[in-house]
Amino acid sequence: MKRVAILFGGSGYIGTFLIQRFLERNRFDLIYIGDIQKSSISDSRVIYKYIDVREEIELQLPEIDTKNSWIFNLAAIHREPGHQPCEYFDTNIKGAENINRFAEKYQIQNIFFTSSIAPYGKSLDEVDESSMLYPETPYGISKALAEKIHQNWLACNRDRRLIICRPSVIYGPKDPGNILRMVKAVQKGIFFFPNSGEIVKSHGYIYGLLDSIEFVLDRDEKLIIYNYAEYPIVNLREMTEIIRKLFNINRPVWTMPMWLLVSIAYIIKILKPNSSIHPTRVKKAGFPTNIRPTYLIEKGFKFRYGFEKSLIDWKEREPKDFEK
Repeated sequence: MKRVAILFGGSGYIGTFLIQRFLERNRFDLIYIGDIQKSSISDSRVIYKYIDVREEIELQLPEIDTKNSWIFNLAAIHREPGHQPCEYFDTNIKGAENINRFAEKYQIQNIFFTSSIAPYGKSLDEVDESSMLYPETPYGISKALAEKIHQNWLACNRDRRLIICRPSVIYGPKDPGNILRMVKAVQKGIFFFPNSGEIVKSHGYIYGLLDSIEFVLDRDEKLIIYNYAEYPIVNLREMTEIIRKLFNINRPVWTMPMWLLVSIAYIIKILKPNSSIHPTRVKKAGFPTNIRPTYLIEKGFKFRYGFEKSLIDWKEREPKDFEK
């Protein structure tokens, strides 16, 4: 019987890196990718199938080792703004329900779900896995509900395992997201601190996240809920100082009141409707996300990548990402 991994949403950023790690470690005999987009990975052990988790999942599996096979629910619509509210619920909630049914059909005993820090909502204080959830957006609400849907599946059979990961902003090689945009803005001298720059924006390096996934897979608890963010964390001002040092940048980093940054974003949105600069995203950038990965800290997980080390590692792997 084969040890199988089925990754729904496996063609995305996290899924691609996770599959590469599994292949390197020979953790599974076969890896299935179920996604609406084809994967960039080419390997005889990897099988791609077009699957939309909003619909009934049709995937034929060979005889498998149900105790040591895993389903990874990575499928999500997450960009905010960018979608209608119903789209978040259709994908995140209906997807969780269909994945549960698929697991029951093949009697697979293990599910790993990538949730988000969005269910915590806005908080000026540090939050960890014991904190109450106060989701405020369709994305955060739908992720919180999906967690409960998977927990209902877990409760039906004591042989099952469920791991829920709540990652902060994940970044790394070939990711054009917030961290790389920040680096390039600092390089150009056009990065502005919202207010004082002392806010904490939790972040997680992709290779640190992979380390954490392997760490929890190898544990025995039936239910694990954990945050992933680098630890110890640094605030936004410290992040920019690290960037300036690593990239030998002499240009200053400016401070601007939040209300003015948001006003500028509204003007840009009017003048350039297709611009990636959006008032909602600017507001999010100015609000702290101080996430503590208490579970990993208490269990002895080794955080290998602080912000500075992660950028050094990233530069070594993909130096072209940082070309101006």
